[in-house]
Amino acid sequence: MTYRIMTVCTGNICRSPMAEVVLRRRLAEAGLDGRVEVDSSGISDEEHGNPVDPRAASVLREHGYDVPRHRAHQATPEEIGGRDLVLAMTARHARWLRTNAPDEDAAARVRMYRSFDPDAPDVEGPDAVADEADLDIDDPWYGGREDFERTLEQVEAAAGAVVEHVRRQLDG
Repeated sequence: MTYRIMTVCTGNICRSPMAEVVLRRRLAEAGLDGRVEVDSSGISDEEHGNPVDPRAASVLREHGYDVPRHRAHQATPEEIGGRDLVLAMTARHARWLRTNAPDEDAAARVRMYRSFDPDAPDVEGPDAVADEADLDIDDPWYGGREDFERTLEQVEAAAGAVVEHVRRQLDG
């Protein structure tokens, strides 16, 4: 069985490809790369066909990540339904994904990416102290290099727990 993950942001050129790259590496390091596929998409088609933003690619490379060829695209209901885990970068993305999911089961597989960050606010369960929007990964698009660095930090902070979640799903 291949476990399938999709990371999702707005245009699929910054946050979601960054998360895709980080997760691929972390899954490979955990010995799961042959059992898990990771891809990314956006909720908009405004960047359709474009590569990873050069600023995002630069930050990834400087942190030792390989940046694969990438062409941005908008998520489809079929893609949402065909993933075991759909990781939204913001609450707005999560709402769009749940609305466009082909069924309730697929909608239930949509999670906030930062919900896996052990230091992020708790937005689930009886002790919830935050709204889903408190888990938004910062949008670096309108900022400078430091904004792309911050986005990478947020992505990396949750990656280990995503890997452990996937391992439990595969072994459970």
